[in-house]
Order: sequence, then structure tokens, then C-alpha cells
Amino acid sequence: MSEILFDDIGSYPLPENVSKEWVKTAFKNRDEDEKLFTLINDAFQQKIDAGVDIPTYPQYQDMNEQFLSVIRDEACCESPFDVKLDCARIEELEALETVAKAYKEKCGEPLKTRICVTGPTELYLKEFGGRAYTDIYTLFAKSVNKFVRKAMKSAKNFEIATVSLDEPSIGLNPELSFEEEEIISALTEASRAASKWGADVEIHLHSALYFNLACQTPTINVVGVESAGTPSYLDLLDKKSFEETDTFLRLGIARTDIYGLVGILNEKHNTNVWKEPEYLSELVTELETPQVITKRLRLAYRRFGNLIKYAGPDCGLGSWPNQKMAFRLLSNVAQGIKAFEESL
Repeated sequence: MSEILFDDIGSYPLPENVSKEWVKTAFKNRDEDEKLFTLINDAFQQKIDAGVDIPTYPQYQDMNEQFLSVIRDEACCESPFDVKLDCARIEELEALETVAKAYKEKCGEPLKTRICVTGPTELYLKEFGGRAYTDIYTLFAKSVNKFVRKAMKSAKNFEIATVSLDEPSIGLNPELSFEEEEIISALTEASRAASKWGADVEIHLHSALYFNLACQTPTINVVGVESAGTPSYLDLLDKKSFEETDTFLRLGIARTDIYGLVGILNEKHNTNVWKEPEYLSELVTELETPQVITKRLRLAYRRFGNLIKYAGPDCGLGSWPNQKMAFRLLSNVAQGIKAFEESL
């Protein structure tokens, strides 16, 4: 079998002494970069220490505003919605150079990293809703491509091995009114640079309903599915479509829907676990254990075999109670994947 790579989606809890408001201000003003970069580096290092093969920079910014704030800025655009390459920066990647340099010196090779950019469909819907202006949609896609291109050109001590387009609205948002061909065209444009530079290009879908759009996009070669929390999504996938288009799967094998998981504990203990947090540790000691994760991966592998290239948590961990618990979940995933591979 081919090696299954462990990646994560991105978001991660903040340390207990740091607020979202402080982070938002720090990114906006850039006057406390030392503290901000330390925050990002520490979280990124935790992902490495937990065993993530291709970690994503910790996403502490709003997934839409991080990009839309630049796209809206007239000083940063060649023309409306067409971002200048110099302005298309993913600021978190500046911070990662510190950890990446230490890793390169220790291991003798660059750290393989995953970046997650919000896709053109999601950004367009956030800005324009259901009104379909195809020309503007195309400009959003070109701007997304520039963020990726700038990131890949600027990386010094790490290698961007995977680029993910986060498109949660495809298959879920009823306002989406573009034709399939228009969506495929926009996704192709948004991922052109990543594909050209040799990275795996993944689309992160929150619903598997329109997985075939991704399979038909020539620059996308990995489809991510949140299959731990919603196992029925695997029933929507047509193995033949993946084989015919040389497309691989990124499977969610650990649940991240914290409120659903806490609901299970509430029923078990007949209480509100948020008010009795001593029970929260059961999320990673009884519910999302390495054994449960191994079982999910084994069942999926029986159906899809070597089409599974990546595996990890369903979604980001930003809403989880604290970093300690998020780290433990990532560690459980690493153990679960290792146990699965050893069982073969």
C-alpha cells in the first residue's frame, strides 16, 4: 500500500491567556509581531510534535476576511478584485520560517507544509451572495491563485507540499447559482500556480455531494471529505470517478464537531459538561481514541484502498476547549494511522 499522509485542516485553539480580539488587532496593526509570531510558531510546533506529517499553519484569522480585506483594498489591487502579487501575502507563513529553519537544520531537509486558502466560491458568496457575476467570480479565482503563487515563491526554509482550497459552501449553500462549468473553471484558475509548482492540490468540502466537480477540475488531485462525523458521505463517492480522473482522497478519520461530541458526554453524565469540564477529557480518552480512529480508517480502506492519500481530523480544531486537548486529538490520529499501517 502507499503511505497515508497525516495532515490537519488548520485552525487551532489559542493559548488560555490570549483572546481572539488581541489576535485580530495584532494582525491588523502588526505592532506586536514578536508575540504574534511566537504564538503561531508554538501552535505549529505542537502539530509537528503530535506527529502531523504535513501540518497547516495555525489559522487564527477569519477565513474570509483574511483574504477579502486585501481584495477590497484599492491600494492592493491592479483593478477591482484583482490583487497585486506583492500584496497577496499569507502572513502566518512569515512566522513559520523560524520553526522551519530549526527543523531544516535538525533534519537536513525542508519541512513539508500544507497551506489552506479560502476558495473563490466561498469568498464570492461572502461578498455578493447569490447574485451571479461570472466575471467577478473569475477575478476572485485569479486573486486566490496569486495568494498561493506568492506563498510558494516566498517560502525559504519549508516546502509547500499541499495547497488546500477551503470551499464549505459547495454542496451546502443554496445561494450558489453558478453553473458547474463556471465552478470548475474558477477552481482551475484558483489552483493553477499550486499545480504548476508540483504541490498536491486539495479541495476541502464540508459536503461530499458535488465531489465530482473536483474530480473534473484538472488542477485538483485530492478531494477532502469530512467522513468521521458523517460516515454516509463515503456512500456518495464513486470510486470509478476517482480512478478515471487520477484523483485521490483526503479522509476525515477523527470527529471535530465539538458540540456534537459534547452532546454525547452530556447524555452520558446527565449534565452540562461545559459547566463541569472535568468530563471534557473523555473526548480524547473515550470517544476519539486511536482505536476508534484506526477502525474508521480500516473500513474506508476496504472501500477505497490506495485512493486514500491523506487522512486527519474532519475539520479545524479552533473551537476545541484548549490546546492540550487539541494536541491529544492530533496525537491520537497519529497513533491511529500508525496502528492501521502496522496491521497491514
